[in-house]
Amino acid sequence: MRRAWLPLVGIATIAGSLGAAFAWSAGLVGDRITTSTFLADTPKSFPAGYRRAHGKGICFDGVFRASGAAASISTSRVFSQAQTPAIGRFSIGTADPYAPDNSTRTVSMAMLIIADDGEQWRMKMNNEPLFPTHDAQGFLARIAAFAPDPATGQPDPAKVAAFYRVYPEARRVIEAKAKAPWPSSFAGVHYYAIHAYLFVGPDGRRQPVRWWWRPHADFTGWSVEERAKANRDHLFRDIAERLTHGPLRWDLVLQLAEPGDPVDDPSQPWPATRRQIVGGTLEVTRVVDQAKGACRDVNFDPTLVPKGMALTNDPVLAARGGIYAHSYNARLREIGYGRATDAVGRKDGR
Repeated sequence: MRRAWLPLVGIATIAGSLGAAFAWSAGLVGDRITTSTFLADTPKSFPAGYRRAHGKGICFDGVFRASGAAASISTSRVFSQAQTPAIGRFSIGTADPYAPDNSTRTVSMAMLIIADDGEQWRMKMNNEPLFPTHDAQGFLARIAAFAPDPATGQPDPAKVAAFYRVYPEARRVIEAKAKAPWPSSFAGVHYYAIHAYLFVGPDGRRQPVRWWWRPHADFTGWSVEERAKANRDHLFRDIAERLTHGPLRWDLVLQLAEPGDPVDDPSQPWPATRRQIVGGTLEVTRVVDQAKGACRDVNFDPTLVPKGMALTNDPVLAARGGIYAHSYNARLREIGYGRATDAVGRKDGR
């Protein structure tokens, strides 16, 4: 009898160990930080069907016209074919899909470009050129450090100081952001990818590159008084009104690293003297409500790049893939179960 039970005990022990290991790796037990940890504070009342970050947005359609100048450093067809359809999304930097446009100075552009060989290039950019910390855990540490103290309504100076001791690079980024102007239009903003990528050339050489989108339109910003009086949907009305007068354009600026430049750290800038190439121009032709536009069901995961490009070992970039997947899957479940009535344009629930 004892011999008969021993194999079953062994199997149960192995199964239990594997289950525990899976739960630990998934962040279901213990204090280990996983990509799902970054969405753990999403309230249960969060509106169904919306993105967990940058919830308020608008879709756009456009075309990317390659200049041909980047074909020597990347074999991706987006840099050699004459033009490529693009779909994307403008958004503001808050999770609340009903937030007023004057509640944050962070604005974003996300985009999907599909080349004629079927290869996809997905990207997500903000108007901030650097990430505050050298790793993804720093994002959570920053939130904890700057959380208002219930007694004072202000961050605890001791917690802020402790954060800066671990992440000294964050001080430069946070202080610069506090002084930056508040954009009053999506149109005149520089949008930065912040991460470095490896462009693979025809000869197989791998060139580290950072990129941003440089606007043709002039930057316009709010004064304190203008921001206080701004319409809650000002940015979205503004972009729609501007497009009634013609397309809006951004140049793709590629900055090429040299040996010794920090390729895997998105918190560190490269020297301004580094060579730059204009890889092409994005032409945005129209915007569409995100409940009806093509961008609604796109996961703008910046780790999805076409042949001719590759990822670096940037830990923040690696984490974003999993975080975006969790948010995307949650939205799909809500839409699939018919709970996302507002997000899919059915405010009456039908």
